[in-house]
Amino acid sequence: MKLTSQTLSQLDARIAVPSYDRSGLKPGILHIGLGNFHRAHQGFYLNRLLNAGSSLDWGILGAGVMPTDAAMRADLEAQDWLYSVTEQGAGTEAVHVSGLMTGFLPVEDGHGPIIAAMKNPDVRIVSLTVTEGGYYVSAETGGFNPNSPDILADIANPEHPKTVFGAIVAGLRGRRDAGMVPFTVMSCDNLPHNGNVTRSAVVGVARGQEAGLADWIDENVAFPNAMVDRITPATTPERAAGLAGEYGLEDARPVFCEPFLQWVLEDKFTAGRPAYEEVGVQIVEDVTPYEHMKIRMLNGGHAIIAYPSALLGLTFAHEAMADPLVSAFFDKVEKEEIYPVVEPVPGATQPEYHAALRERFANPAIRDTIDRLCFDGFNRQPKFIVPSVAENLAQGRAVTGLALESALWCRYCYGEGEQHQPIAANDPSWARLTACARDARVRPDAWLEMRDVYGEVGQSSVFREAFAAALDDLWNNGCAATLQAYLDT
Repeated sequence: MKLTSQTLSQLDARIAVPSYDRSGLKPGILHIGLGNFHRAHQGFYLNRLLNAGSSLDWGILGAGVMPTDAAMRADLEAQDWLYSVTEQGAGTEAVHVSGLMTGFLPVEDGHGPIIAAMKNPDVRIVSLTVTEGGYYVSAETGGFNPNSPDILADIANPEHPKTVFGAIVAGLRGRRDAGMVPFTVMSCDNLPHNGNVTRSAVVGVARGQEAGLADWIDENVAFPNAMVDRITPATTPERAAGLAGEYGLEDARPVFCEPFLQWVLEDKFTAGRPAYEEVGVQIVEDVTPYEHMKIRMLNGGHAIIAYPSALLGLTFAHEAMADPLVSAFFDKVEKEEIYPVVEPVPGATQPEYHAALRERFANPAIRDTIDRLCFDGFNRQPKFIVPSVAENLAQGRAVTGLALESALWCRYCYGEGEQHQPIAANDPSWARLTACARDARVRPDAWLEMRDVYGEVGQSSVFREAFAAALDDLWNNGCAATLQAYLDT
């Protein structure tokens, strides 16, 4: 049965449908980037809150800044802005239909519909999931890069921006000029101090256009930091077909995710917020310790299992956790080189969080692919791995395991497996990475000279020597033998 407002009452009784009156929804949040993660995470929490019987003035108006978002808009419009979220555990499954969307703005060059919607006083939060690599952060400086061609274009042409940050600046300018209270800008992307990063991008664009506007934004707009967590794999035709076969539900944009769900959010909002704490969001003064634990142990952990698994021919994360070499490599690096650079948080010590990760990664129902975990290392490594290396080096500890992780990434980016099978391009910067990996086979320092990935870490003689030794072992002895040798030390 096709998912629409008219068919909600006819769906399989096992499917949870909205209990609230959707006709009363108002768009309190403009969300940019309606991908799977947003709908399984922020959208899931808000749908839960609406089902609790309140907050109808906090509906979500969707928006997108990529050309591919137009197809998603068309699919969701045909379903009256409804979509399903299926939680899959080991032997458990629960299907929910979310009805929190009030619409999805047309996708246009210059983002005119988005800018216009930001001037609606009902919109009090503009939230984002635009991927880790979408924030114009320089790995070399750790700060906003104002010299990106897209950013320079937005500075030169403020009325027709290319980037989401240029659109936000235009929307805030409209609010200021109209004497309106500014909206909060809330990043839900998986970045260290994502609120601070977003502030830097928005203020940076504004400062290039008008210093007074930049100062007004910096003084009046809230950018809360947040830690977000839920493993949400790509939706495949097989998953969608399984939903149709088991539940009779035809959904053009279904989402599948693990049962685990966490959002830690700083309580810094310009014009109010939903009562997120009523549905399990952790509202805190400082998100930093939660963020360090999650980004370094979970996202770093994904990188640790991803590249050896790819070289060993594994397909899914749960297969990686069942492989004695990969799982032992994950455990050893976490315990020896990541535990020391994170701190415990309320309710979770490092060993407790590690044990939970093992269980989550091993979930066979989620079928999280190794290809997904390997994707976009160019943007992920500087955020998830390199900071742990830097802190260990600063404190005089060994980085043998993290150097091996970097060598495994380099070996993967060579583009050819151990049996000479091709490894398909899996990074927006794949051509550059492959060229560097081929140079590094002869001269390992070539890989670490990517300052926009490694920054000062790449200049460390300790790290360079450990990386070179690991890469040499991978080429001479292969992945399995290199992992075993590391585990034997």
